[in-house]
Amino acid sequence: MSARLATRMFAKPWGRDRLPPPFINPSGARIGEVWFEPPAELDGLLVKYIFTPEALSVQVHPSDAQTLAAGLGRQGKEECWLVIDAEPGAALGIGFAKPLEADAMRAGALDGSIEHLLEWHRVKAGDFFYISANTVHVIGAGISLIEVQQNSDITYRLYDYGRPRELHLAEGVAVALGAAHPAKLRFHLGADGPLQLVEGPHFRLDRIEGGLPASVARRYAGGPALVIPLSGDVTIAGEPIARGECGLAASVAALKVPDGVKALIAATCGS
Repeated sequence: MSARLATRMFAKPWGRDRLPPPFINPSGARIGEVWFEPPAELDGLLVKYIFTPEALSVQVHPSDAQTLAAGLGRQGKEECWLVIDAEPGAALGIGFAKPLEADAMRAGALDGSIEHLLEWHRVKAGDFFYISANTVHVIGAGISLIEVQQNSDITYRLYDYGRPRELHLAEGVAVALGAAHPAKLRFHLGADGPLQLVEGPHFRLDRIEGGLPASVARRYAGGPALVIPLSGDVTIAGEPIARGECGLAASVAALKVPDGVKALIAATCGS
């Protein structure tokens, strides 16, 4: 059984005609997202690349408790982003610049002013953001990033820049926080070395380089992990996993990261 996860490409109205290497567009397709099929061992976790020549929708995701209360029978969605490339001036809108009541949020969604009420963060490669459930957010134009998230497809769109897609104002406003994004949930990664990026409540995520530090090995011991190379190849049970791919390690003991190669490693909490 291969350690390499199957790849799925998704055309989007805001997608790119030409993806950056190592990805290649299917003929004529505007690809916005590249997903890696979640394995049964870690089906609660999804890894994807997102490429944005245009801004995505202004959106929000519910929490686990809210999906259960609504009878949806599925988990909510928390996610995090690692920016891998950004055009000059590119920005992410996350949370609100000033506290916002529900009625004002709905009005802003209806007339489009909601994008100007968000707090915008100019970004560059290496910037990292954790997006808790209930946080209103939008990925602006000119950004390439890796997203690690709870495996949920529940998205409430509040504003979509005039695209003819369904909005979910009642559901979205009902779960959205009209508050700022906590500063502790965003930071810039240093150029080198291992870094702990996320530790719960739903998943953990680390950047590793040139091996697996003992502290990281202990945190991921006893369970499977997803591995996303950032530079060069890693091997899982002897199988090479290249940049632009994602692999499943049944155990971190099977993972080899050569000197100078960086990768992300992720697992659900409890794994």
